[in-house]
Amino acid sequence: MRLGRTVRQGWSIAAVAVAFSLGFGLSSFPTQAEDKGGSPGQLALDLGDGVKLDLVLIPSGTFTMGDEGSRPAHPVTLTRPFYLGGCEITQEQYEKAVGSNPSMHQGAKNPVEMVTWNDAVAFCQKVSEKTGKAVRLPTEAEWEYACRAGTTTTFSFGDDDGVFAEHGWINDNSGKTPRPAGEKKANAWGLHDMHGNVHEWCGDWFGEYAEDAATDPAGPPSGEQRVMRGGSWGDNAWICRSAARHSRTPDYKIGYIGFRVVVETGTR
Repeated sequence: MRLGRTVRQGWSIAAVAVAFSLGFGLSSFPTQAEDKGGSPGQLALDLGDGVKLDLVLIPSGTFTMGDEGSRPAHPVTLTRPFYLGGCEITQEQYEKAVGSNPSMHQGAKNPVEMVTWNDAVAFCQKVSEKTGKAVRLPTEAEWEYACRAGTTTTFSFGDDDGVFAEHGWINDNSGKTPRPAGEKKANAWGLHDMHGNVHEWCGDWFGEYAEDAATDPAGPPSGEQRVMRGGSWGDNAWICRSAARHSRTPDYKIGYIGFRVVVETGTR
């Protein structure tokens, strides 16, 4: 099963701020964990009744975005660090924030799926209201940068898809179903399931890449489809590589699309 499309070209990039608005204001954030027992580089949001949302601090930096299948590869600089969910949003987390669980493949620790882009944005708004933090979807650039975790290879763990099963869930090891989040090896920055399990919505509209270098890109200002990244339990390894791009309309939902979230550090 191959979802969406892996394209040969991407979107035109304007040098716009990473901190784009999803309908709510942004505020200040600390650069270390706020929960008791936390440590620098981690953040835990309390969703209630013992349900936590753990995020990892991603450093600022420059990387090459894109590859031979998502052209043209081009330099991108992210000027500020940000927190990114260590795993995809689980059904337990989603239900605690929203009050319902739409997933086709039920399991508290499984990634939530059957969620539209609009649903993912609504979740971010709910958690923002509950925690006082500005929670949003990652930009496509943030997502790929965090997935690569300093690497330039096909996957965050190298070029050999023969060891993929150690790092993610795809069509030949998943049993054709999503699996509990966080069971596979994390990448070098502590992020699980960046390759496979469920596709992940990003904040950007889908469009063509430009060849020029970009700073803090947030995608085109409008479009018809929203970006998804990471591939799923029903895809092959190529579809799940670090640079692979996919897209669907914001109202689309199916049992292999989910999301993870960002909390920013600093202010706009």
